[in-house]
Amino acid sequence: MKKLLIICTGNSCRSQIAQGFMESLGAGKLEVFSAGIETHGVNPRAIKTMKEVGIDLSKNTSNLISAYEKITFDFILTVCDHAEENCPIFPGKAIQKFHNNFTDPSKLKGSEKEIEAAFEATREEIKDYCEKFVDLYLAE
Repeated sequence: MKKLLIICTGNSCRSQIAQGFMESLGAGKLEVFSAGIETHGVNPRAIKTMKEVGIDLSKNTSNLISAYEKITFDFILTVCDHAEENCPIFPGKAIQKFHNNFTDPSKLKGSEKEIEAAFEATREEIKDYCEKFVDLYLAE
């Protein structure tokens, strides 16, 4: 089984959504972890938007990257530019490193409807990426 670490600034939204999709799509082939440069707690809107597609993030926790220093990863995925720029080095540990700066819906100011739409759009953006990742890197 391959190991993937997903890193974001606060491990609250985009990395949590990506973890949910990667666990679902890579079931049996991929062990998924997510962490942040900081911890901000799991965003309730991320939990809600994933519940809408049948993925439960309610028991997820927001973790610091230092918790995973001793694990050897096959893949590391940074999901925001800040995390990519501040990601600690994992010398010789990750076979492949990937980066995608997903839209951050948690920063949006607007009506409840606008914010929900932003979370749904980010969820779909991340889902598309995860589907392609699993097809490319976990094909048998």
